[in-house]
Amino acid sequence: MLQRPDQLDKVEQYRRREARKKASVEARLKAAIQSQLDGVRTGLSQLHNALSDVKDIQRSLVDVNKDWRQSISTIENLKDVKDAVVQHSQLAAAVENLKNIFSVPEIVRETQDLIDQGQLLQAHRKLMDLERSRDDLMYEQYRMDSKNTRDMNLIDSYFGDMQKLSEELAKQLWMVIQRALVTVRRDPTLLVSVVRIIDREEKIDRRMLDRKKQTGFIPPGRPKEWKAKLFSVLDRTVTTRIEGTQADTRESDKMWLVRHLEIIRKYVLDDLLVAKNLLDQCFPPHYEIFKNLLSMYHQALSTRMQDLASEDLEANEIVSLLTWVLNTYKSEEMMGNPELAPEVDVNALKPLLSQDVVDDLLNTYMSTLTTNIIGWLRKALETDKKDWLKETEPEADQDGYYQTTLPAIVFQMFEQNLQVATQISEDLKIKVLHLCLQQMSSFLIRYKEEAHLYKEEHLRNRQYHPCYVHYMVAIINNCQTFKESIVSLKKKYLTPMMEDIMASSHACIYAVLDDVAKEGCSSLLEEVFMDLEPHLNELMTRKWLAGSNAVDPEFREHRRKLFP
Repeated sequence: MLQRPDQLDKVEQYRRREARKKASVEARLKAAIQSQLDGVRTGLSQLHNALSDVKDIQRSLVDVNKDWRQSISTIENLKDVKDAVVQHSQLAAAVENLKNIFSVPEIVRETQDLIDQGQLLQAHRKLMDLERSRDDLMYEQYRMDSKNTRDMNLIDSYFGDMQKLSEELAKQLWMVIQRALVTVRRDPTLLVSVVRIIDREEKIDRRMLDRKKQTGFIPPGRPKEWKAKLFSVLDRTVTTRIEGTQADTRESDKMWLVRHLEIIRKYVLDDLLVAKNLLDQCFPPHYEIFKNLLSMYHQALSTRMQDLASEDLEANEIVSLLTWVLNTYKSEEMMGNPELAPEVDVNALKPLLSQDVVDDLLNTYMSTLTTNIIGWLRKALETDKKDWLKETEPEADQDGYYQTTLPAIVFQMFEQNLQVATQISEDLKIKVLHLCLQQMSSFLIRYKEEAHLYKEEHLRNRQYHPCYVHYMVAIINNCQTFKESIVSLKKKYLTPMMEDIMASSHACIYAVLDDVAKEGCSSLLEEVFMDLEPHLNELMTRKWLAGSNAVDPEFREHRRKLFP
């Protein structure tokens, strides 16, 4: 603290400050010790008091024990009083329900009449009165002697017709629920009454289950669980509605699946719109009726689509099914309809078909499509070959160039299949385009072979094909048309990246087309030279000098002047 000489003047100040700190610490220590001592003193006092209280309680317990032993005989004498109390409670319940007990047959008849007349709310109220009377009597009997099944069965049999009424009422309820989507438009009051009855039964079920936890007693037929039954009936109704849309003309109607799916789409959309706008207002909010119906329809559709996918479908039917499942289902034509928003979120809907099933269908489709394309190309080539044998010239395009219909037929077929694939998915479109180009390559090789055979057959008998030259020109022109059509397909269905990937396969196709065109041109040149060969052989011969048709008349006149 002292580092410089001038600080010596403050030594006394430092000494007083340290003395004050020391005095303060000593005061705090004394206060803390005093506090601890006071706490110990108080604790000891409380322990002495507690010990005294425990001794007093011990003496009291001894007195109570003596009194209890002396009163055992008195308690045994009160058993008769207890039995009398239970019997009195049972009789009180009987008296309270006496009116209903004596009028059970009459109430049963009235309730049955009300059910037959469709007055379900009134019928249910009378049924509840009967059930309450029976349940109270059985409960009192259970309290008095739970093992006395004879009296319990007696009560149950006396109210036996009540169970039949309950079942008959339930049938009427389920009939209304089955037709809920129709009833809500014609008579929503009836549907509301049915829902109120079911809601009442749910409350009674909960009350009876709570009493069972406390007493172990529950009336016969409880819980009824009518709410669960309601959703079960709705689920069966939805499933039946989906399955019932299939027509019986499947064997004779090639468009059966398209019609079937369109009917499903229309029915489901109409039903969900009715459920959202009308049905939802007839049910309590906690039923979440629209949400549950949406789940039921989705599950029923998924099951139906899986059943259809497991059948032996043709290629066009697979396309129809996948287009509907992958595109139509979530489009604005169905679940994406603006009127269903925001309750229906298409992004939250699970796929109707698993990816494995979709892949299997796509593989089947590609296999069938491959077979069909091969068959179509073979048939198109056979048709074109028949045209080569005709005695009439091939058709010409707008510029007057000879062509056959083969390129148009082939690429029209490719175009149709690519348009179909585009409706399903981008990936399938690329696969179909690759398949078409792959089969095109094989087809052009056969086309080249057939053109060569056509040439060889003509050379064996040049009189056999009167329009050989014209059709060979058409074959050559077809090669250019094929190239232009391939370029058109690439621009329409390929991205620049995919076009680069498939460039090698395109080069192979162009090479084959160039070979076909070159061989065709060689064939035409060969045909020309074969026609000129007799005349060329006459040149520079006596026959040529004497006069020949190998040159035109003007040249013959010039020759006579040169060689008189």
